Amino acid sequence: MVILLASLADEISTQKASADLGGYVKFVVDLKRGVMTIGGLRHFEGEQLLLQDGSHQVDLWGGGVDLESHEIDYESMINIRPPVNSSREALDPDIRAQMRSIVNKLFVKI
Repeated sequence: MVILLASLADEISTQKASADLGGYVKFVVDLKRGVMTIGGLRHFEGEQLLLQDGSHQVDLWGGGVDLESHEIDYESMINIRPPVNSSREALDPDIRAQMRSIVNKLFVKI
């Protein structure tokens, strides 16, 4: 289940989002709007929800959180955008810091 977050996720939303991948939660953040989606099997599901909600592709970045270890990763197919980012991993430290900030604010403190 993909859930759009504009405020801090509650326990029920977190449980629903983590059910898809057994404790690992994919997320997509909108760096400009400061909102995000959690859950789903593929990042494009969250990406589509955010685009329908008024986000712009250039502002969207994907990653994931392991809820047990609280480790965050910055890997998603939606992050590939040559020449800005030629990898699945968000390589720019500033973008990663912005992603982490939104995840900390709306989802889990990491």
